[in-house]
Amino acid sequence: MPSSTHPRRGKRRFDDDDLTFAKRDRNRARLPAADAEDYADGLQAGERWSTWDQSSPTEKGPPPYPRWLVTELAAVDTELGILKTGKEADVFLVRRGVPGTQRSCLLAAKRYRAAEHRMFQRDTQYLEGRRVRESRVNRAMANRSAAGRAMIATQWAEAEFAALRELTKAGLPVPYPVQVLGTELLLEFIGDADGSPAPRLAEIRPDPASLTALWDQLVPALCALARLGYAHGDLSAYNLLVHHGQLFMIDMPQVVDVIANPRGGEFLDRDAANVARWFTARGLTNCDPEPAGLAAELRAEAGLTTL
Repeated sequence: MPSSTHPRRGKRRFDDDDLTFAKRDRNRARLPAADAEDYADGLQAGERWSTWDQSSPTEKGPPPYPRWLVTELAAVDTELGILKTGKEADVFLVRRGVPGTQRSCLLAAKRYRAAEHRMFQRDTQYLEGRRVRESRVNRAMANRSAAGRAMIATQWAEAEFAALRELTKAGLPVPYPVQVLGTELLLEFIGDADGSPAPRLAEIRPDPASLTALWDQLVPALCALARLGYAHGDLSAYNLLVHHGQLFMIDMPQVVDVIANPRGGEFLDRDAANVARWFTARGLTNCDPEPAGLAAELRAEAGLTTL
């Protein structure tokens, strides 16, 4: 144990969570309060009618829709609590169910901040290669005006949804993207039926056999991601979930097009080094954190020149 009682300070990562403070709690984007008409229809605080019909077909997950997903328009969304706080978005647990029936499902509602949105660290690196058609939108985003920050928040939500939609269709281990609406992204909840979320890889202590099994899941997933032309962009043990032995990649708003982004190869290298070092530090011997290992494999899958 270190002799100092002060916590070690260091560079914060893109996916590091903020501590939860009571003063900050009031700024979280929770479900809107039910209005008088909603109360008359039986809704309570923390409830809303399902937003399923408010998203266009391209703003919904890829069909066929999973059998567990509630798509009935009579469904009600009930907020059950917060799962995760972050610098740019908070994730809430939501139950979508049809009143008077047993039909329900749990969703993770990821809500990006707009008005109070604080910029992602190194966000310009991730935004390279991403452009929208309207020049005024590009200017507002570049100038970081209030409108521009709101547009960026929406773009992050849309970018993560689009990436998850494509990766789901390709069969990669990611949460099913239910729908996106403005700055809210609704996702498959990865966890147990009682609302207990799956732990992040960094939170578990796998035995040697489990460690090997997780690595054997991760490498093919990253290779498939690279073949599609993408890097996660900030992969680490903090944005990998483990649910009953199955690995899921999460937190993908910064997904990088390694062809369009001039630094695409560097993102592949960093993702590979981050996860390989974590597995190596826990005793796995067949993973190489050096550039000649997983990083070179990912570059080859993406069609990029090796280091």
